[in-house]
Amino acid sequence: MFDHTDLHQLHEQSLKMQSWIRQQTFSPEMEKTLRRFSSWEVSELILKVNQSTFRGRLAADPSLPDGEVEEDGRQRWYSLDEINELRRKMKVNRKSLMPPRPAGKRAFRAAIANFKGGAGKSTVALHFAHAAALDGYRVLVVDFDPQATLSHSMGLHDVAEDHTVWGIMARDLIKETDRMNSSSVAAASGASLPQRKLPSSIRDMGLDELRVGDFIKPTAWPTIDIVPSCANAAFVEFASAQYRHLNPEWSFFAAVSRYLDAIPDDAYDLIIFDCPPAIGYQSMNAVFAADMLYIPSGTAYWEYDSTTSFIGQLSEALEDLSIGFDGTFPAGNMTLPKAFTDVRFLLTRYEPGNELHQAMYSAFQKVFGDRLAVHPIEMTRAVEQSGRFLSSVYEIDYRDMTRETWRRARATFDRGYEEFKASIVESWDKLEDRS
Repeated sequence: MFDHTDLHQLHEQSLKMQSWIRQQTFSPEMEKTLRRFSSWEVSELILKVNQSTFRGRLAADPSLPDGEVEEDGRQRWYSLDEINELRRKMKVNRKSLMPPRPAGKRAFRAAIANFKGGAGKSTVALHFAHAAALDGYRVLVVDFDPQATLSHSMGLHDVAEDHTVWGIMARDLIKETDRMNSSSVAAASGASLPQRKLPSSIRDMGLDELRVGDFIKPTAWPTIDIVPSCANAAFVEFASAQYRHLNPEWSFFAAVSRYLDAIPDDAYDLIIFDCPPAIGYQSMNAVFAADMLYIPSGTAYWEYDSTTSFIGQLSEALEDLSIGFDGTFPAGNMTLPKAFTDVRFLLTRYEPGNELHQAMYSAFQKVFGDRLAVHPIEMTRAVEQSGRFLSSVYEIDYRDMTRETWRRARATFDRGYEEFKASIVESWDKLEDRS
């Protein structure tokens, strides 16, 4: 027979293994560091400039970063900060190398969501965030999943639950309750409104005193920040039910949206959500805060079946939460019913030579049409290896394997990211102009 004490012992054993894995994966200081990128990668794959043109620009402008020269002198290696300086200063055919971003718009928010576990949500979110950073965007990732796979892959560990989405929601409960209580007189009748009371166990946590930036942590990537998650944040589903009982008028599903509205519009370009494999309080916050839904799915029939169930249950949840509201939401910049600028489906773990996978791609295409991404994320050995070592393909040094193996893995995510980016750029102008 096993009880909680046995589970606790297994947990302690697993934590020791986690520590060993981090030591093998990260630096000796248990901190993840970002590698440098070769001049070949910078020119051909990142800036997409011919190598001879790139070398010519470097020779003509001594103010451009030199990078570091390897010992044999054949290759220069650049940090991401140096790459971004090159991107800002260089022009090719009189065109800027900066990525497109419409003026007067806030950061675009994309939710990677599906309630099928193993669909590749965290893998897609990690790779798209890294690809966007290499593309010149400033990225904030929000980890809604208590499994915290994305947080661990970004090098975050030992995260306190107060500084996760749960903390954001509890903070919002306090602030929204205080806002409601400050409206002491009803506009129509002139009668006093009842005061909503929160127990000291919630108020004494001091979450309402935390600033917006207190929830945001840096990562090894200088242009990527994260609102991390942790296993202890799993109880948000239980706590949120209690919070709704304490203040039934609290719009729990808008908590993260209100939080993100408080971030300066020019602080980030893209905000990417990694959602948990369930429809609950955290995932509904992600959905309501998102501008676009990106739904990954594996290629098996039961994953297609699960994806079908997901969009059906999500549509019902969105409809239910919109009942009683007409037009602008009473607090924040949200409008109901919730609408997205775009909804896309993406097949993951795809094997081009597998007839079953080809058949499932055709089935998805028949059902979802141009909502399905043209380029699935292919399963390659390098992709498997990246997941094993808590890294993206972009973080793996191509010298650690054959260059062709590495390039094939990178190419599948490059194609996936380019479609993701195209959807965002097309949708960005649909956001309200806040300049």
